[in-house]
Amino acid sequence: MKVESKLFMFMTIFFAVVTGIYVIASMMSYGHVEPIGTTVFVLTLAMVGMIWGYLAVTGRHIDPRPEDTKQGEIPQGAGALGFFPPSSIWPFWCALTASVLLLGVVFGWWVTLLGALMGVWAVCGWCYEFYVGDYRH
Repeated sequence: MKVESKLFMFMTIFFAVVTGIYVIASMMSYGHVEPIGTTVFVLTLAMVGMIWGYLAVTGRHIDPRPEDTKQGEIPQGAGALGFFPPSSIWPFWCALTASVLLLGVVFGWWVTLLGALMGVWAVCGWCYEFYVGDYRH
């Protein structure tokens, strides 16, 4: 995780510098700080900084990976990387639910309530899709 941490550290520094330049440039151009662009840059800086902090803390608590050492070889990274489901219908239902929720703003709040109920069903289905057979609760 050290490689990723360094990448996000450089991105945090970059956005800190760019945010400062933007604030100074907007003050020189408009006479005041432009609120929308400044908000976007500050939130981007905060998001990248949070990811950097997470990766830095996590990188200290796990063993070094082959990518983190200079002598790392490709065969050292061989083996299972995790469990990845072959296919699932639940992301489709979650996307459909998001569509219904957003259409509720246009057509009426009752559609939003229907989308919220669909959302509970879709998220539960996605979370518990592998709890079948012997693993059933």
